[in-house]
Amino acid sequence: MAAARKVANMLNLSNMNPCVKEMQYAVRGPIVIRAAQLEQDLKQGKSLPFKQVIRANIGDAHAMGQKPISFVREVISLSIAPELMKTAPSCFSNDAIQRATEILGSVGGNSMGSYTDSPGISTVRKHVAEYISERDGYPASPDDIFVGTGASSCIKNIMKLCLTMDNNVRPGFMIPVPQYPLYSACTAEFNAELISYYMDESNNWTLDPAELERAYNDAKSKCVPKAICVINPGNPTGQNLPPDNIAEILKFANKHDLLVMADEVYQNNIWGDEDQFVSFKKVLRSLGPEFDSQPLASFHSVSKGFMGECGLRGGYCEMTNFDPEVKAMLEKLISASLCSSTSGQVAISCMVKAPTGDAADLYKAETTAVLDSLKDRSIMVHQKLNEIPGITCNPLQGAMYAFPRVDIPKKAIELAESKGMQPDFFYCLELLEHTGICVVPGSGFWQYPGTFHFRMTILPPKDQLVVFLEKLAKFHVEFREKYG
Repeated sequence: MAAARKVANMLNLSNMNPCVKEMQYAVRGPIVIRAAQLEQDLKQGKSLPFKQVIRANIGDAHAMGQKPISFVREVISLSIAPELMKTAPSCFSNDAIQRATEILGSVGGNSMGSYTDSPGISTVRKHVAEYISERDGYPASPDDIFVGTGASSCIKNIMKLCLTMDNNVRPGFMIPVPQYPLYSACTAEFNAELISYYMDESNNWTLDPAELERAYNDAKSKCVPKAICVINPGNPTGQNLPPDNIAEILKFANKHDLLVMADEVYQNNIWGDEDQFVSFKKVLRSLGPEFDSQPLASFHSVSKGFMGECGLRGGYCEMTNFDPEVKAMLEKLISASLCSSTSGQVAISCMVKAPTGDAADLYKAETTAVLDSLKDRSIMVHQKLNEIPGITCNPLQGAMYAFPRVDIPKKAIELAESKGMQPDFFYCLELLEHTGICVVPGSGFWQYPGTFHFRMTILPPKDQLVVFLEKLAKFHVEFREKYG
């Protein structure tokens, strides 16, 4: 007992890092925990108003039934077990054998069990640079690329570079609202100031330069703004910013000496027939030489797009117009973690460099099937949500989510507040308890005051989404009747 008391005194809630206590991550929050409990209840035979929990809370494609791309798994298998090239060559495409051989030639001992260079395997970074050059029409260098354990780790490392205390004033990060909870969680962890700027829901979630100026000017009295973060295509909002809006953001950042952090992990998930993805890097280069000193950090990941390889944890960052001395400091920072997952690095290569030989046709067929199916689901979700009275949703131009606005009756708002809950949290909890549908309340992503939303992913199989939307429509009508 004395030892237990001593341990409690050494580290407890009152003396642990307060920044960790401040962190929140709604995507895996209380409603998701409750959903897991209900799943266990169903397995144990308990009687509930539904027969299954439909999870639409997180962008985890393979957990929702999406199949892996064959070429990706072949290359990873051969990289980890290269002896298969000799013992079972007929099981693999020549493309996969050649890619695995190329990558293994860039790691120590030709083994994926070795540490790699801290910025990443040289061959993988070369493939990334080639992909960016072809995508944007402007050159990219492997020396400006570093890979990480998912885009999240790359984002955190870039944010760490900005954590200075200028005259004992905290640094600030301009974060879009609605936002992905990674950004608010990191800002809290780093004891930085979160500077909210609101996206314009009435204009397909685009960014208004006047709103950026308002947020910046309001924040200057309490922090030193260091960077502006933009998620495009949007999570949770599903927008795809047009190039002229991207240019306005870059000009704003340049005016105020802000680093731009462009989270572009959904760049392969574009659903509008006339839409295409345009990167911040491409727009920046098109603005001319006066912007050659504007720093930009751009992020991509194997977790989204057509691969959905969330668990492999592979992502990269391209640093554009970074001071060489800062890049050297970043390499020192990431070297403290030695290197990122080698399997994730292999997956990055497969994402950015498609096979061109005997695996090309299957690769094309599988990736097209995934993207076409997601597009079909995005159209259906948008249409059906807007057919429900009291729910409105902007077009899903990209990414994997819908972020519909929900009309919550006054009585329900008052009841939620009496229980110490956000109204949309109460709505989502009631939805889960009555239908088995698991979504994330908009308050977990932050939202404009007085509005209520929830985020749902379009990743569940289409037959489940049909059931999901039917149950949601019935529940919402009954909810409004009960509290209206």
